[in-house]
Amino acid sequence: LHCALNMETVEMNSVSLKRPCSEDDVANADEIKRQKISEESKTGKDSGQSVETVTEQPDKSLLEDAKSEIIPNEESEEQEDEELEGSDEDGDPESFADMMKHGLTESDVGITKFVSSHKGFSGILKERYSDFVVHEIGKDGRVSHLDDFSVPVDDEDPSEETFTVLSDEDKQRLEELQLLKNKETSVAIEVIEDTKEKRTVIHQAVKSLFPGLETKTEDRDGKKYIIAYHAAGKKALANPRKHSWPKSRGSYCHFVLYKENKDTMDAINVLSKFLRVKPNIFSYMGTKDKRAITVQEIAVLRITAQRLAHLNKCLMNFKLGNFSYKNHPLKLGELQGNHFTVVLRNITGTDDQIEQAMHSLREIGFINYYGMQRFGTTAVPTYQIGRAILQNNWNEVMDLILKPRPGAEKGYLVKCREEWAKTKDPAAALKKLPVKRCVEGQLLRGLLKYGMKNIISAFGIIPRNNRLMYIHSYQSYVWNNMVSKRIEEYGLRAVPGDLTLKGATAVHIKEGDVDNYTIHDVVMPLPGFDVIYPKHKIGEAYKEMLVADNLDINNMRHKIRDYSLSGAYRKIIIRPQNVNWEVVAYDDPRIPLFTTDLDKLEGKPLPVLPTDGKFRALKMEFSLPPSTYATMAIREVLKMDTSIKNQTQLNTTWLR
Repeated sequence: LHCALNMETVEMNSVSLKRPCSEDDVANADEIKRQKISEESKTGKDSGQSVETVTEQPDKSLLEDAKSEIIPNEESEEQEDEELEGSDEDGDPESFADMMKHGLTESDVGITKFVSSHKGFSGILKERYSDFVVHEIGKDGRVSHLDDFSVPVDDEDPSEETFTVLSDEDKQRLEELQLLKNKETSVAIEVIEDTKEKRTVIHQAVKSLFPGLETKTEDRDGKKYIIAYHAAGKKALANPRKHSWPKSRGSYCHFVLYKENKDTMDAINVLSKFLRVKPNIFSYMGTKDKRAITVQEIAVLRITAQRLAHLNKCLMNFKLGNFSYKNHPLKLGELQGNHFTVVLRNITGTDDQIEQAMHSLREIGFINYYGMQRFGTTAVPTYQIGRAILQNNWNEVMDLILKPRPGAEKGYLVKCREEWAKTKDPAAALKKLPVKRCVEGQLLRGLLKYGMKNIISAFGIIPRNNRLMYIHSYQSYVWNNMVSKRIEEYGLRAVPGDLTLKGATAVHIKEGDVDNYTIHDVVMPLPGFDVIYPKHKIGEAYKEMLVADNLDINNMRHKIRDYSLSGAYRKIIIRPQNVNWEVVAYDDPRIPLFTTDLDKLEGKPLPVLPTDGKFRALKMEFSLPPSTYATMAIREVLKMDTSIKNQTQLNTTWLR
């Protein structure tokens, strides 16, 4: 997301999800979309432009997309924090609905089908961030919970006095020495009330709180001083001293991070600042949503559980616990998935509708679409930029990222774009940006450095993950469209020519074997040079869609290796595990409807709910594998459009 709005009212944090007018209307929208794509491919127009949609669009509501394994949007989480603080729009503000009319709808990104037959109903998702709770499921199938604040007992740990013996002034001087912020080569700390025990505690405090510093004792004018100095120059900061860590203890402290309304990278940046270490000594299996309560495992290199537990006294919005020492870090993607607990408030469905919807979710599942957040939220979807990269059309890439665009944008971004359109001068456009770490700022810096004739190198200044996000978005766009076509053409059964996985290898389902397979066995490819395609109409449809986008399905290698797509396979239907639900009545929308791990640890009682309240809420629980979107499961239950033209990423500041 390139922009944020300064919303005046907290009511905007929730979203009312209204179902489409009827299932026929959804089918009609699908037909309109297909006709439009085919017309545009004939005229050479960009097929990514928004389409008239027949779904009923509630005004003034925000939807944040929640996903089992969250995928970063165009800016990294760190950048967003800096970029999206407040807003400085000026001029006559358009109405919120007008500004958001340029966003995407589901049909723009191929999300058009449902698998269930029940009648949809309305509800409010994430009225409070505590209505959405995510627990990580580790590779051993264990669900992460915060249920223990105790610290493993270790004779090697320093005493509690370690944390209090140094004055704030001492800590400040030691930090500056540790981070090489001043020219001093050492810091002297006078030992008041000198005893051997007191000196030992100061030695321990410096070494454990400021990795990379060594200490020695010196006599000066009859007084004892502890002298702190650098053990091994700059490298010591990144690699805390090996000899200070007991051999018998695992090098990594694993812990459970419980966080509220904060994204994972934010939390790690805060922890690293408090601990005075670099963020890259932390590892985790997946990033988690911001606007939610999430519980996940984190590992950190050579930081004691004692130091981590000490942070619980001063941290806002998160807690650390369940400490243990192990010999390995965590790796991205090593998780089995996530368990979701979701409250949909103010629901309109009858008990029968809800039972039907939830039974269908448990027995059949939902279409494994890539959710709306995969495609960005502004008038220029991320998949269009991805397509231009794959086409090797670098002027188009530059233009799509920098040109003026309709819709909601921060004031300084609007001015930056206007300056760019007028002058094509990167230096002049950069002057309009107070924040240079957004994607626009990075690209302009690159253009300033490498010149307008070398857009490829200029674009390369953007962090690699963010660049790849664009082409992954295009793959997802193709996949969503093809899956909708596949379900329309052949329904919810396996047919000859479909693909299924044998181990990690995709094979075609043969005519004689088709009865051995169900829709749950069928996979579809994300386009690339290392995948095969279905041997029926949909295989041809892939080729046609890429031809319309001036791409060759048989040549997905790019002259820049980073942008070569190998492809992958993805199940078309996901059946959530551990599905449970109940309908509860409530009067006060501010009252939480279940207890969290932290509530249980703090002994908070269960909320007392009326038997006959003014409102009804659907509490649902389910587990999903990585890279599946919880909002796509919720879409299937409510039969609603999760975009509502103004859906936004989970971790934008206008939802803070």
